[in-house]
Amino acid sequence: QVHLVESGGGLVQPGGSLRLSCVASGTIRSINAMGWYRQSPGKEERKLVATLTTGGQTNYGDFVKGRFTISRDNAKNTVSLQMNSLEPEDTAVYYCMETNGLTHYWGQGTQVTVAS
Repeated sequence: QVHLVESGGGLVQPGGSLRLSCVASGTIRSINAMGWYRQSPGKEERKLVATLTTGGQTNYGDFVKGRFTISRDNAKNTVSLQMNSLEPEDTAVYYCMETNGLTHYWGQGTQVTVAS
């Protein structure tokens, strides 16, 4: 059974930074990517923020515009998202995700609020 636990969310002023972390426990056979998605207030859809494949390829949502960086620490089984230059539009619940290409596993989410 895979268990993903996010941390690092909170309240930050516009222009500020946050670092989200996700620790994975359990094992996924043939994992091929980890990443972050977000669900904005009043929206049902979870949008891609960033993904990182085991091969090192990254993919970012269009709205990121160079502000966020995804990274992974294999020794600690952790994926992180460094978010800089945060804007009020970045307010959302951020979810950690792992996939083997067939099944997606999700964390419980961490709230990020950007407000002055």
